[in-house]
Amino acid sequence: MLCKPLQPRRRLRRNARAVFYIVGMVKISRSKSTPRKPKLRAGNKVRLISSRTVYRGPVFWVTTDQVQEPGGVRTRRDVIHHTGSVVVLAVDESRSSPRVLLERQYRHAAKGYLWELPAGRIDAGESELHAAQRELLEETGYTAQHWRRILNFFASPGFVAETMSVFLATGLRAGPAQPEADEIIFKRMVPLASAVSMATKGTIRDAKTISSVLWLEHELRKNSGSIPCRK
Repeated sequence: MLCKPLQPRRRLRRNARAVFYIVGMVKISRSKSTPRKPKLRAGNKVRLISSRTVYRGPVFWVTTDQVQEPGGVRTRRDVIHHTGSVVVLAVDESRSSPRVLLERQYRHAAKGYLWELPAGRIDAGESELHAAQRELLEETGYTAQHWRRILNFFASPGFVAETMSVFLATGLRAGPAQPEADEIIFKRMVPLASAVSMATKGTIRDAKTISSVLWLEHELRKNSGSIPCRK
């Protein structure tokens, strides 16, 4: 005798039970095989377990740290420490189109010459502003009447603790440069439009210079061509 077909309601119930059973089994098996990621909460804190200085030089020092990070994972972090650097965005306003003071010098780490803004490290006990004024004078011979800090950022926060502060300098006055013995620096006043083009086309490859030049272009557009230098 042929089996009778299931009634629609009974068939629906059985299908629903089958779906529930399959989905339930998938969820159960997944929870057993896949470990849950730790939940990150605002209250989770980083804990420095140990820190050891493995190198100390005249410019920076390196530590090997054992750290418990916000997710609860314990890991090793090698960190390059630095006293911090200043960058000078020196702008000549004497013409209808502003010009930016750029330097070109050899950088061994980059294995070539780079276009950059004047910059240097902050000496022990020195303020950021004084360091910026000193670096501009030493490297280029220029002094400036107006100074304003416009940016502060980490150079490479993955493993370098160095911060950089960018100062906008206007009201420039030229003078003789006072470079250190190992510094051979060529300087040039470059129209802002040309500097932006150099940055976007890859002629300028230095990150601090690219960010500063693009900041200036943005501010000029926002302020209808005027430089917000006095604060």
